Amino acid sequence: MKSTIIIGLTASAQAHTIFQKLSINGIDQGQLTALRAPSSDYPVYDVTDPHLACGLQPGSHSPTVLPIRAGDTIGAGWGHVLGGAQIPNDPDNPISPSHKGPISTYMARVEDAATADSNDPGLRWFKIAEDGLDTATGTWGVDRMIAQGGWAYARVPECLEAGEYLVRQELLALHSAYDRMGAQFYQSCAQVNVTSSGSYLPSGEETVSIPGAYGQEDPGVLIQIWVNGVPDNGRKTYVVPGPRPISC
Repeated sequence: MKSTIIIGLTASAQAHTIFQKLSINGIDQGQLTALRAPSSDYPVYDVTDPHLACGLQPGSHSPTVLPIRAGDTIGAGWGHVLGGAQIPNDPDNPISPSHKGPISTYMARVEDAATADSNDPGLRWFKIAEDGLDTATGTWGVDRMIAQGGWAYARVPECLEAGEYLVRQELLALHSAYDRMGAQFYQSCAQVNVTSSGSYLPSGEETVSIPGAYGQEDPGVLIQIWVNGVPDNGRKTYVVPGPRPISC
């Protein structure tokens, strides 16, 4: 079985991805608008790497901060390389279907989303959504993102206090996570200004530092998802790394 896996992984070794668009309530805001996106589609492997927050830098850093409302649905648009497809009819756009894994969306409160240092260890990130393994079907968050044309969605909590935030979406590819540092982390950050009548700001155990949220040998990071040649974790429950999404 292992040789079959290795052949499949070699064929898609460069089938990476970049979060490069943001949508608000289904409306595409345009390529790289309000985004801090890496220029490379390569992942982060080391969970202590400061680039784990918003992706490999230097990349693009938009000066725009998008206005949104608490309760809005935000979408992250993924593509194989900047601009989307690398070649005509690219089979690995938005990402190779072999790259199974969860997708998580985080936010962090900042004073100025356009200028905030995403590598600041004092930033407190909280999760607003996660899409892991559906044990009934054996499909992952990545599968659903591909089925939605490269988009993965999250709803901004209505209770959240008004202000400026960084929004971070992370795709964690687990196809080679059976080796230490085999898990692949892809992420970018968006800059938003939330209008809200809410007053809730997560704290304590609801929040994490990034890096610092994960360990290299955490069970959701170092894991063999291939069972009998199928990357479905044997249809067993998979706990997405990090805190649980906030509920308020």
